[in-house]
Amino acid sequence: MILRVALDTPLRQLFDYLPSADAQWPPNQWQPGVRVRVPFGRRSLVGVVVEITPQSSIAADKLRRVLEAIDTAPVFDAALLELLRWTADYYHHPIGEVMAAALPKLARDGAPAFALLERWCPSENGAAALAAGELRRAPRQRELLERLASSGGDTAPVLDQVLPGWRPAARALRQRAWVEVATVPASAGLDATPSAAIAHDSPHELVAEQAAAVRAIDAAAGRFEPFLLHGITGSGKTEVYLRVVAAALARQQNALLLVPEIALTPQFVGRFAARFDVPMAVLHSGLTDPQRLQAWRELLAGRARILIGTRSAVFAPLMTPGVIIIDEEHDASFKQQDSSFRYSARDVAVVRAQALAIPIVLGSATPALETLHNAALGRYQRLLLPRRAGQAPPPTLRLVDLRVESLHAGLATTSIASIEQHLAAAGQVLVYLNRRGYAPTLLCTACGWIAPCANCDARYTVHRGSDRLQCHHCGAERPLPRQCPQCGYEVKPVGQGTERVDEALAEMFPQAPIARLDRDVVRHAGDVEAVVARIDSGAARILVGTQMVTKGHDFPNVTLVVVLNADQGLFSTDFRAAERLAQTIVQVAGRAGRAQRPGEVLIQTSYPDHPLLQQLLASGYDGFSAAALAERQAAGWPPFSRLAALRASGTEPMTAVRFLAAARQAAQPSERVRLLGPAPAAMAKRAGRYHAQLLLECVDRPALHRFIDDWLPQVESLPESRAVRWALDIDPLDLF
Repeated sequence: MILRVALDTPLRQLFDYLPSADAQWPPNQWQPGVRVRVPFGRRSLVGVVVEITPQSSIAADKLRRVLEAIDTAPVFDAALLELLRWTADYYHHPIGEVMAAALPKLARDGAPAFALLERWCPSENGAAALAAGELRRAPRQRELLERLASSGGDTAPVLDQVLPGWRPAARALRQRAWVEVATVPASAGLDATPSAAIAHDSPHELVAEQAAAVRAIDAAAGRFEPFLLHGITGSGKTEVYLRVVAAALARQQNALLLVPEIALTPQFVGRFAARFDVPMAVLHSGLTDPQRLQAWRELLAGRARILIGTRSAVFAPLMTPGVIIIDEEHDASFKQQDSSFRYSARDVAVVRAQALAIPIVLGSATPALETLHNAALGRYQRLLLPRRAGQAPPPTLRLVDLRVESLHAGLATTSIASIEQHLAAAGQVLVYLNRRGYAPTLLCTACGWIAPCANCDARYTVHRGSDRLQCHHCGAERPLPRQCPQCGYEVKPVGQGTERVDEALAEMFPQAPIARLDRDVVRHAGDVEAVVARIDSGAARILVGTQMVTKGHDFPNVTLVVVLNADQGLFSTDFRAAERLAQTIVQVAGRAGRAQRPGEVLIQTSYPDHPLLQQLLASGYDGFSAAALAERQAAGWPPFSRLAALRASGTEPMTAVRFLAAARQAAQPSERVRLLGPAPAAMAKRAGRYHAQLLLECVDRPALHRFIDDWLPQVESLPESRAVRWALDIDPLDLF
């Protein structure tokens, strides 16, 4: 028997080991999906058994033995193990690092899959003492010993329930050697049988389109069916999610809900907890390591019936999955982009649903163009929610022409007047600016010096609240200077960030309390909820925020939205920039007028005649997406072709470019795959390293992956690879 083990190393292979010779691990215990501790060089590592084979290509006398089996049962079932193998193949990433990404850190380090419990039992002396009546004067000790004798032994959680305050008596009995205590793992089957789900009645009555969506998704139970739930902002997509999950729970199945941001998990947890009396688990990077381990254990044991999580939750164990839901499926946060393992949780979730033969729901008011293309081809069933819940009218959109308007702290005269009108009418106002800090630049008006970041091709951002300069790319910061370091003249902040807009609005509307929602004010758990609570209660009349305000929040009393600096994405070199800008405008506009009061949206722009803005005003996101897809098809960009990017960075200006040039030279010529570049990034220097990329483009997905399979071993063997950090990005979202 040869165990083929995946280890958390950058090597693209499995490692062969012999089972441990220890008799406590019989041959039938070695199963794919269990964790083992193995010798690796001079270290010992925790890995996952992926395969069991009768022979190895390595000589028998060279094979080493497993040190120990950590699990008595697989932590990855067959379906999840196969998903992880597919993920490693599709993203061309070392399988051991993929397996590690699917485990909480403490589980990667070898923590037991199930919590260790104390089990208390009577000793022989204790049983004899009880029979002899020696505890007549110690009723608590006698009661505990009688309980342990009748049950044959109990774990600490059971004793906590049946005999509160039992521990002093237990310590006294243990000192007399009348009880014994052992540490045992909590059973994997404990409470694993799903209990009947208790779903409270919904206070909302479904409109016809919502009811039709719920019926269609429920009818797909037991088979793979991907649905695009395309509902305008405020159309009640969350209520559809709740009804679909209720149906899955009624079938004794579990549900997985993926959300793009940590900040959205509390509101979803609150709504689901209010509707369902079942255990839930939450997984996201904001949890501590013990919290993540506990949630993973609850899922592995089958006790948690609903999982709400961000990107990495797509790999969580699910005992009886019935439906997967992805909220805001268009959001770029579902793509892992800041590590070497770059995967799309949305795309992996679709593959997982297909393997499990269950429906998957992709919800959005502004679906990704790739998702709309799949719906147009009939791969996804499109479910439309064209009306707002409660028949609230859609907001009216107007462009504010900055060419003819005067500005005060970034706010046009028309915008200021509208804010005043809506506040006077007891409405709330949302001012959107996707730029945090006080100002994006610190300028010397005498010599023209602009505060540069030494680590990046970028400028420091002014943060007046902390009296510091910060780089939003590498995190470097320094004290805010009062004079120019070059000429000694006065320096001043130029441009607007949310902090400066907040300050200006406070001066203009001193009677209207202001709340701000951006990364600078959201630093601890509960910060988002605190800001949202101020808006919901009416304690704050004006909300200033970045992109955080566009994702899933419901502000029923907001009647005016003002979008500042809407021109950011109009002239980008990235072919996805227009799509992102359109999604942002539609999403933030959807925060206005969600109750019965009509909403108004003002979009400040210096280019009111731009086709993108005119398209959005004339025909909404549907019109924009149709035109954008036609442009993509004409240009041969995704979804009408497939992309991969080889990205690299080095400590010298041309190191990454030289590596990528060598990688291109190593590629076998192909008529189907085009190699574009290498080229330095638009911001070549970031965090002290110089970045570049080589783009691969192909119309046919299988042909692209076959090319990469043949090419990667050549890339890895290049001498230039030792001088850079590099990563392969399949289906990249961001192009330099």
